[in-house]
Amino acid sequence: MRGKSILLIIGGGIAAYKALELVRRLAERGVTTRAILTKAGAEFVTPLSVSALTGEKIYSDLFSLTDEAQMGHIQLSRSADLVVVAPATADLMAKMANGLANDLASTTLLATDKRVLMAPAMNLRMWQSASVKRNAELLKKDGVVFVGPNDGEMACGEFGPGRMAEPLEIVAAIEQALTVHGPLAGMRALVTAGPTREPVDPVRFLANQSSGKQGYAIADALARAGAEITLISGPVTLAAPQGVKLQRVTTAREMLAACEAALPADVLVMAAAVADWRPDFVASSKIKKSTDRVVPLIKLVENPDILATLAAHAARPRLVIGFAAETDDVVQNAVAKRARKGADWIIANDVSGDVMGGERNRVHLISEAGIEDWPDMTKGEVGLLLAARIAEKLKGAA
Repeated sequence: MRGKSILLIIGGGIAAYKALELVRRLAERGVTTRAILTKAGAEFVTPLSVSALTGEKIYSDLFSLTDEAQMGHIQLSRSADLVVVAPATADLMAKMANGLANDLASTTLLATDKRVLMAPAMNLRMWQSASVKRNAELLKKDGVVFVGPNDGEMACGEFGPGRMAEPLEIVAAIEQALTVHGPLAGMRALVTAGPTREPVDPVRFLANQSSGKQGYAIADALARAGAEITLISGPVTLAAPQGVKLQRVTTAREMLAACEAALPADVLVMAAAVADWRPDFVASSKIKKSTDRVVPLIKLVENPDILATLAAHAARPRLVIGFAAETDDVVQNAVAKRARKGADWIIANDVSGDVMGGERNRVHLISEAGIEDWPDMTKGEVGLLLAARIAEKLKGAA
């Protein structure tokens, strides 16, 4: 993104403070930012703080003769490579969706000929209201790109969708939006997600607590980056991300067969929590309690190692990424797993808390270059950052 220019419109809301961090993160990547601060946004962050971080004059008044003489709103709307609205309030969304222009921000949005990326932030009831939903759909049809909102705790104390995406998540979305066809256009990705279930009898099975959320978030991020995605999913209740080819399986052996059938691919991301063992015998009818209260013994046999098998496959993807869900010695175990499995990268995470089934994750990227410790993020943000790193790796190897 180095050398790119962003026009940032800061709407009114407590999440406006995140816009300051966003500017700083963009500057780290060589992106220049010019900002429009709305009247409501100035109630939460000061023009001085925004100007100090952007290194640019702040624009706020549509009718300022000085500002219009220096850079009119038409030039302002078209001088950047991308327009970012963060936070995107219900008011700003409504104005753009319905063609209203009564201040500098809304006028600029209507006058721009560049792509617009919105990061909504509002109370969950507002986000779920019929009018906001309608406006969001209109904007999407008009080509506006959205990042978030995420589930989380609101400043008002409520919890749910409406929390603005985190700055790093927005940075990743900006990088994707700046690439017209997506940085992974023309590439194929194979992603696995969720648990596997190994049947004991017609009503019982061995499984784990994986929700599939991280794998689905990765598939969604890769699709948004332009890749053609095949998602092999164990039993979860999640809907397929838009533009993703979903194939549902149950057991580890079914997942391996589905993965081999989906090859060739440029990248493999094994986010599924595959069962290591399965019962050696599956009863054809329900196993009943015995009258003498003898507990039945279940002999386990090892399942195929899907990651190791695909890493050594004749049609091996160019980039093979595995996951290491650990409860102890997380990084050390992941380093050993990378070598043992033949993977290029391992994404390690500590699942001793509420990661499985939760909305957030803290991971470590283990690669030939060493160990990267990523901060605590939403699973969506992990997906976007991983997609950006994959694009960087594959483009560098092209």
